[in-house]
Amino acid sequence: MRAALRFLAGAVAGLLIVLLLGAAPAQAAGYRYWSFWRWSDGGWVYQQQGPAVHVPADGEVEGWRFAVSPDGGRQAAVPGPAGDFAALCAATPAEAGRKRIAVVLDFGGPADAPAHETPPEPRTACAVVPTRASSAEVLATVAPPLRYDGNGLLCAIAGYPRTGCGEQLGGAARPTGTAAPSTGAGPADATGASAAGASPGGAGPVLGVGASLALVLAVAAGARWQSRRRR
Repeated sequence: MRAALRFLAGAVAGLLIVLLLGAAPAQAAGYRYWSFWRWSDGGWVYQQQGPAVHVPADGEVEGWRFAVSPDGGRQAAVPGPAGDFAALCAATPAEAGRKRIAVVLDFGGPADAPAHETPPEPRTACAVVPTRASSAEVLATVAPPLRYDGNGLLCAIAGYPRTGCGEQLGGAARPTGTAAPSTGAGPADATGASAAGASPGGAGPVLGVGASLALVLAVAAGARWQSRRRR
């Protein structure tokens, strides 16, 4: 019986080690893609709707940033240039029956670029489009050519990058730049594609360890009670 108890104690200790090691958070996967933003109250705000769905109002400022981000969605790096509509559209006169939308394009830095590609300098534009034009139509007006994949995910703006589309890069550090709080959304969600990948929540492993620990302690207590009963 003593040998059995020693074996059980060793098994319990080993199981606890395995559970605690398994509870360590995995390094977030990085994705290289274009994220979509709007200028509001003096700062960039993650755009909740995809560019094919959102219809900006006259006077809005939209921003795009190409970068490697660990989780995608709101955790992506924001565009660097500010979104001052009055300055960006100062040289573009208003037209009756049409709207003006300012656009900021940030192609990211060398760390964000695919192999053998050099990111262009950030640029801005002021689009004059029909009042019902979507953000995708605005972008096509000021930054062709655009490239999409078969699922409707925006892969390239103004021809950049030449290849690739929202590819996962494994564990990745966040690129330099300000980032908004994460919601766990994947790159497809950030660019308005039909599918979105969600990241696992952080509370799951902790709950699993707690439940497993309770089970182990219950088994150990039962074994100890049985040994005392048989004496």
